[in-house]
Amino acid sequence: MRERDVSEDVEIQRALIKDRDAGFTMLVHTFQPGIYSGVRRMTNGHADAEEIAQDTFLRAYRALAGYEKERIRTLQLRAWLWTIALNLCRNRASRSAPESPKPSITAESTHDEIPLDAAAWNRRLDRLSPHQRAAVVLRHIVDLPIADIAAISGRPEGTVKADISRGLNRLRDSMEAEAVR
Repeated sequence: MRERDVSEDVEIQRALIKDRDAGFTMLVHTFQPGIYSGVRRMTNGHADAEEIAQDTFLRAYRALAGYEKERIRTLQLRAWLWTIALNLCRNRASRSAPESPKPSITAESTHDEIPLDAAAWNRRLDRLSPHQRAAVVLRHIVDLPIADIAAISGRPEGTVKADISRGLNRLRDSMEAEAVR
C-alpha cells in the first residue's frame, strides 16, 4: 500500500471513531469507485455491480456500529471492504446462473468507465475459474497487493500468485486465439 493510502486510511479511521456518519461518508467517497470498478469486472453487469457495491457499504456501516474504537483503529479498510464485496460476489454467483453480457449503449452505460471492448473482456474473464478471476481483478484492476488478496480470499499467497499467473495465461491464450480468427 502506498504511503498516501496509509495516511488516508488513518484519517478515515479517526473520523469513524469520532463521528461514524461523517467518517463513513469519507470511507464511501474514497473506496466506492474502486469497489464498483472491481465488482463490475467480476459480475459483468452494471446493475449487479452497483447493487453489490451498495450492499458492501451497507454491511460495512452496520458492522462499524458494533466495533470498538480499537478495532476500527486497526482495520485495514481496503482489504476489509474487499472481503465483504468478494463474499457478496460469491453469494450472487451461487444464487444465479451466469449470463452472457448484453452490451448496449444507454445513457446509464455512458457513465460507466469501461473500455469499448468491455464485452470481449467480460467474455475472456468469464473463461477463468472464480478464484482466478477474483485474483486477476483484485491484482490488476483494483491494484491490491498479493498479501491483501490472500487475506480477502482466505487462500495462501502462493495459491493467489498461481491463480493470477494461470488466469493471465488463460487471458493471453484467449487473446491469441481471437487474433488468429
